[in-house]
Amino acid sequence: MRILLAEDDTVSREMMKAYLSKWGHEPMVAIDGLAASTALCAKGAPNIAVLDWMMPEKDGLQVCREARAARPNEPLYMILLTAKGTKEDIVKGFEAGADDYVIKPFDPNELKARIRAGIRIVELQLALADRIHELEVAMAKIKTLQGLLPICAWCKKVRDDQNYWQRVETYISGHTDARFTHSICPDCKAKQMSQLNLKKPEPSGS
Repeated sequence: MRILLAEDDTVSREMMKAYLSKWGHEPMVAIDGLAASTALCAKGAPNIAVLDWMMPEKDGLQVCREARAARPNEPLYMILLTAKGTKEDIVKGFEAGADDYVIKPFDPNELKARIRAGIRIVELQLALADRIHELEVAMAKIKTLQGLLPICAWCKKVRDDQNYWQRVETYISGHTDARFTHSICPDCKAKQMSQLNLKKPEPSGS
Protein backbone atom coordinates (compact mmCIF):
# COMPACT_ATOMS: atom_id res chain seq x y z
CA MET A 1 0.00 0.00 0.00
CA ARG A 2 1.34 3.45 -0.92
CA ILE A 3 1.25 5.74 2.12
CA LEU A 4 1.91 9.47 2.18
CA LEU A 5 4.16 10.42 5.10
CA ALA A 6 4.21 14.15 5.88
CA GLU A 7 6.67 15.13 8.61
CA ASP A 8 8.99 18.14 8.72
CA ASP A 9 11.30 16.72 11.39
CA THR A 10 14.07 14.78 9.63
CA VAL A 11 14.71 12.25 12.41
CA SER A 12 11.03 11.42 12.92
CA ARG A 13 10.43 11.28 9.17
CA GLU A 14 13.29 8.86 8.52
CA MET A 15 12.27 6.69 11.44
CA MET A 16 8.65 6.40 10.27
CA LYS A 17 9.75 5.88 6.68
CA ALA A 18 11.90 2.94 7.83
CA TYR A 19 8.98 1.45 9.77
CA LEU A 20 6.58 1.78 6.84
CA SER A 21 9.05 0.08 4.51
CA LYS A 22 9.66 -2.67 7.07
CA TRP A 23 5.90 -3.29 7.28
CA GLY A 24 5.73 -3.79 3.52
CA HIS A 25 4.36 -0.40 2.49
CA GLU A 26 5.61 2.13 -0.06
CA PRO A 27 6.19 5.45 1.74
CA MET A 28 5.75 8.67 -0.24
CA VAL A 29 7.47 11.50 1.64
CA ALA A 30 6.45 15.15 2.03
CA ILE A 31 8.58 17.52 4.12
CA ASP A 32 5.95 20.23 4.69
CA GLY A 33 2.21 20.85 4.53
CA LEU A 34 2.25 22.38 1.06
CA ALA A 35 3.96 19.33 -0.43
CA ALA A 36 1.59 17.05 1.48
CA SER A 37 -1.52 18.85 0.21
CA THR A 38 -0.22 18.86 -3.37
CA ALA A 39 0.52 15.14 -3.21
CA LEU A 40 -2.83 14.20 -1.67
CA CYS A 41 -4.85 16.30 -4.11
CA ALA A 42 -3.07 15.00 -7.21
CA LYS A 43 -4.47 12.36 -9.54
CA GLY A 44 -3.55 8.85 -8.41
CA ALA A 45 -2.69 10.04 -4.89
CA PRO A 46 -2.27 7.52 -2.05
CA ASN A 47 -5.38 6.48 -0.14
CA ILE A 48 -3.57 6.45 3.23
CA ALA A 49 -1.77 9.41 4.77
CA VAL A 50 0.13 9.96 8.01
CA LEU A 51 0.29 13.71 8.63
CA ASP A 52 2.12 15.68 11.28
CA TRP A 53 -0.17 18.31 12.81
CA MET A 54 2.46 21.06 13.07
CA MET A 55 4.24 21.60 9.72
CA PRO A 56 5.61 24.60 7.79
CA GLU A 57 3.52 26.16 5.01
CA LYS A 58 0.30 24.36 6.00
CA ASP A 59 -0.57 22.44 9.14
CA GLY A 60 -2.08 18.97 9.18
CA LEU A 61 -5.60 20.29 9.69
CA GLN A 62 -5.45 22.44 6.56
CA VAL A 63 -4.04 19.51 4.57
CA CYS A 64 -6.95 17.36 5.74
CA ARG A 65 -9.52 19.97 4.71
CA GLU A 66 -7.99 20.49 1.27
CA ALA A 67 -7.66 16.77 0.60
CA ARG A 68 -11.29 16.15 1.56
CA ALA A 69 -12.45 18.98 -0.69
CA ALA A 70 -10.38 17.74 -3.63
CA ARG A 71 -11.39 14.09 -3.22
CA PRO A 72 -14.97 14.06 -1.88
CA ASN A 73 -15.89 10.69 -3.40
CA GLU A 74 -12.57 8.85 -3.13
CA PRO A 75 -11.47 6.52 -0.31
CA LEU A 76 -9.03 8.45 1.84
CA TYR A 77 -7.84 7.64 5.36
CA MET A 78 -5.76 10.28 7.17
CA ILE A 79 -3.96 9.80 10.47
CA LEU A 80 -2.76 12.87 12.37
CA LEU A 81 0.48 12.75 14.34
CA THR A 82 0.20 15.23 17.18
CA ALA A 83 1.54 16.18 20.57
CA LYS A 84 -1.87 17.75 21.23
CA GLY A 85 -3.77 15.16 23.23
CA THR A 86 -6.69 17.07 24.71
CA LYS A 87 -10.26 16.21 23.74
CA GLU A 88 -10.68 19.63 22.18
CA ASP A 89 -7.66 19.10 19.92
CA ILE A 90 -8.79 15.62 18.92
CA VAL A 91 -12.25 16.94 18.02
CA LYS A 92 -10.62 19.67 15.89
CA GLY A 93 -8.69 17.01 14.03
CA PHE A 94 -11.77 14.95 13.28
CA GLU A 95 -13.75 18.01 12.22
CA ALA A 96 -10.97 18.93 9.78
CA GLY A 97 -11.36 15.55 8.09
CA ALA A 98 -8.87 13.31 9.88
CA ASP A 99 -9.93 9.70 10.49
CA ASP A 100 -7.57 8.85 13.34
CA TYR A 101 -4.70 10.22 15.39
CA VAL A 102 -1.52 9.07 17.11
CA ILE A 103 0.01 10.97 20.03
CA LYS A 104 3.69 11.87 19.72
CA PRO A 105 6.13 10.48 20.62
CA PHE A 106 4.45 7.62 18.77
CA ASP A 107 4.55 3.94 19.61
CA PRO A 108 5.44 1.91 16.48
CA ASN A 109 3.01 -0.89 17.31
CA GLU A 110 0.15 1.59 17.78
CA LEU A 111 0.95 3.33 14.50
CA LYS A 112 1.13 -0.04 12.72
CA ALA A 113 -2.26 -1.07 14.13
CA ARG A 114 -3.92 2.21 13.15
CA ILE A 115 -2.50 2.01 9.62
CA ARG A 116 -3.84 -1.54 9.33
CA ALA A 117 -7.27 -0.31 10.39
CA GLY A 118 -7.10 2.43 7.76
CA ILE A 119 -6.12 -0.04 5.06
CA ARG A 120 -9.07 -2.29 5.91
CA ILE A 121 -11.48 0.64 5.67
CA VAL A 122 -10.00 1.87 2.37
CA GLU A 123 -10.15 -1.63 0.88
CA LEU A 124 -13.81 -1.95 1.90
CA GLN A 125 -14.59 1.44 0.34
CA LEU A 126 -12.80 0.48 -2.89
CA ALA A 127 -14.66 -2.84 -3.03
CA LEU A 128 -17.96 -1.04 -2.47
CA ALA A 129 -17.15 1.44 -5.26
CA ASP A 130 -16.44 -1.48 -7.60
CA ARG A 131 -19.76 -3.12 -6.71
CA ILE A 132 -21.63 0.13 -7.31
CA HIS A 133 -19.97 0.48 -10.71
CA GLU A 134 -20.89 -3.11 -11.59
CA LEU A 135 -24.49 -2.42 -10.55
CA GLU A 136 -24.62 0.73 -12.70
CA VAL A 137 -23.31 -1.22 -15.69
CA ALA A 138 -25.85 -3.99 -15.08
CA MET A 139 -28.70 -1.48 -14.84
CA ALA A 140 -27.58 0.13 -18.08
CA LYS A 141 -27.57 -3.26 -19.80
CA ILE A 142 -31.11 -3.94 -18.62
CA LYS A 143 -32.24 -0.94 -20.65
CA THR A 144 -30.34 -2.12 -23.75
CA LEU A 145 -31.89 -4.29 -26.47
CA GLN A 146 -30.06 -7.58 -26.85
CA GLY A 147 -30.63 -10.83 -28.76
CA LEU A 148 -33.11 -11.57 -31.56
CA LEU A 149 -36.37 -9.64 -31.93
CA PRO A 150 -39.28 -11.34 -33.73
CA ILE A 151 -40.56 -8.81 -36.25
CA CYS A 152 -43.43 -9.18 -38.72
CA ALA A 153 -42.23 -9.19 -42.32
CA TRP A 154 -45.36 -7.32 -43.47
CA CYS A 155 -46.44 -4.79 -40.88
CA LYS A 156 -43.03 -4.62 -39.08
CA LYS A 157 -44.55 -5.03 -35.61
CA VAL A 158 -42.36 -6.61 -32.90
CA ARG A 159 -43.40 -9.48 -30.63
CA ASP A 160 -42.53 -8.94 -26.97
CA ASP A 161 -41.83 -11.47 -24.22
CA GLN A 162 -45.56 -11.76 -23.44
CA ASN A 163 -46.27 -12.73 -27.06
CA TYR A 164 -47.95 -9.40 -27.81
CA TRP A 165 -47.32 -7.63 -31.11
CA GLN A 166 -46.64 -3.92 -30.98
CA ARG A 167 -45.17 -1.16 -33.10
CA VAL A 168 -41.39 -1.01 -33.25
CA GLU A 169 -41.20 2.44 -31.66
CA THR A 170 -43.47 1.34 -28.80
CA TYR A 171 -41.29 -1.67 -28.08
CA ILE A 172 -38.00 0.25 -28.23
CA SER A 173 -39.34 3.07 -26.04
CA GLY A 174 -40.32 0.52 -23.42
CA HIS A 175 -36.93 -1.19 -23.38
CA THR A 176 -34.52 1.72 -23.78
CA ASP A 177 -34.30 5.42 -23.01
CA ALA A 178 -34.87 6.31 -26.68
CA ARG A 179 -37.81 8.48 -27.69
CA PHE A 180 -39.26 8.98 -31.16
CA THR A 181 -40.44 11.86 -33.30
CA HIS A 182 -42.18 11.23 -36.61
CA SER A 183 -41.26 12.63 -39.99
CA ILE A 184 -41.26 11.48 -43.64
CA CYS A 185 -38.11 10.32 -45.36
CA PRO A 186 -37.39 11.52 -48.93
CA ASP A 187 -38.14 8.11 -50.48
CA CYS A 188 -41.55 7.84 -48.84
CA LYS A 189 -42.34 11.46 -49.66
CA ALA A 190 -41.53 10.89 -53.34
CA LYS A 191 -43.60 7.68 -53.34
CA GLN A 192 -46.61 9.40 -51.78
CA MET A 193 -46.39 12.34 -54.18
CA SER A 194 -46.21 9.92 -57.10
CA GLN A 195 -49.33 8.09 -55.91
CA LEU A 196 -51.19 11.37 -55.46
CA ASN A 197 -50.31 12.44 -59.00
CA LEU A 198 -51.61 9.13 -60.36
CA LYS A 199 -54.92 9.62 -58.57
CA LYS A 200 -55.51 13.10 -60.00
CA PRO A 201 -58.24 13.08 -62.72
CA GLU A 202 -57.05 13.87 -66.21
CA PRO A 203 -58.30 17.24 -67.56
CA SER A 204 -61.34 16.81 -69.85
CA GLY A 205 -60.99 17.84 -73.54
CA SER A 206 -62.71 20.97 -74.78
